[in-house]
Amino acid sequence: MTVDASKAGGTPGRRSLRPLGGVLTAMAVSLTGTRISVVALPWFVLVTTGSATRTGLVAFCEMTPYVVVKAFTGPLVDRIGPRAVSWTTDLASATAAAAVPLLHTLHLLSFPLLLALVALIGAARGPGDLAKEVMVPEAAERGRVPLERATGLSGVIERLASTVGLAAGGSLVALLGPLTGLAVNAGCFALGSLIIKLALPRGMGHTAEESPSPGRGTAPGYWRRFGEGLTFLRGEPLLLTVIVMCGITNLLDAAITSVLVPVWARESGHGPTAIGLMGSLMGAAGVGGSLVAAVVAHRLRRRVVVLTGFLLAGAPRFLILAVDAPLGAVLAVFAVSGFGAGFVNPVLGAVLVERVPRRMLGRVNALGDSLSWAGIPLGGLLAGAAVTAAGLAPVLLACGAAYFLTTNLAGLRREWREMDRTRRRGVVRPHSEEGASQGSASAAT
Repeated sequence: MTVDASKAGGTPGRRSLRPLGGVLTAMAVSLTGTRISVVALPWFVLVTTGSATRTGLVAFCEMTPYVVVKAFTGPLVDRIGPRAVSWTTDLASATAAAAVPLLHTLHLLSFPLLLALVALIGAARGPGDLAKEVMVPEAAERGRVPLERATGLSGVIERLASTVGLAAGGSLVALLGPLTGLAVNAGCFALGSLIIKLALPRGMGHTAEESPSPGRGTAPGYWRRFGEGLTFLRGEPLLLTVIVMCGITNLLDAAITSVLVPVWARESGHGPTAIGLMGSLMGAAGVGGSLVAAVVAHRLRRRVVVLTGFLLAGAPRFLILAVDAPLGAVLAVFAVSGFGAGFVNPVLGAVLVERVPRRMLGRVNALGDSLSWAGIPLGGLLAGAAVTAAGLAPVLLACGAAYFLTTNLAGLRREWREMDRTRRRGVVRPHSEEGASQGSASAAT
């Protein structure tokens, strides 16, 4: 696959950072709006219904369509092109998000209608997030930026948006009410759509070329594309191991975030202030870790970076809460965990991009993300039931042990050695169909 420099918004033979800057800016805007909604939407449901059960139902109705729809839109992203998918789905998210405060103001917002709008937001967010992720490696190629650096910057954007968005959401809700936060969320989605539609260079984010099916004069249809992505993934032991591992760790992360930390804060007497401090410190440290990873990760052994990152980010958080340590020690551990977590996604993202043919990146990425996120809606439910049955400390110790064993046993598997492949430092090598599709050849047999 070759890159036409003239299509990248610059002169032939010269690098252009405009594509990568445009994609990362759109990601920052839309993710910030989403994090604002994380605060505003639950608070809106609580103050209007007074029901914690309904608040949880709203969260479930947003995340379930996100995971399911994202899994099945990969072939569409590959066929239509990530740019078109990104700006159209962001526009749909903006419309649905804006309808919530508007209909409430007009006294037309029933609870079933709210659930439908939230489900639409989640269903649109999944493909929109996927499309932006798919455009990062193409933007990196156009700017001649190493994959680890580009995916590291993407991780910085995600963590920074989380830190800023949550703080901004809390301030907006406290000062102006939840409806203002929901309106700002809609504006962020609209701005992200505009950036992708107008700011990216012409020729970027179009569909990857794909040969017609044997014996047919047209390109393969949706289900054939979906099946090809599934078959490719089944033939990649390294990617499958990473996906299963991340599925378990994401479930444990959801458990500690949604249930275990709030219960600990209540039982320890530290209250919601401690929850905010822990989240802010971990998020800020994660930004720092992602920045360092963006600069140096491509020079380090990938397997060591990932295992060390998981070792810092996982079990220590559960263990420090289980031993009833002072708040200062808890904050220090959460900061170190955030720093370690900042190194993980840049490396795993680069591995995914290098192993998947560009023409299949959308569908494989969609399947991988959805499978690794499948446990998130269940994390809080399982943790709540476990704490009720066994108490907080045993559940924290069990989750910490599960996190440690999951990440280390996965890292000891033979296929993980493939992470440390030989490559030219500081250079993103374009994906040739011959070099990048070795896994698909083995899957086809």
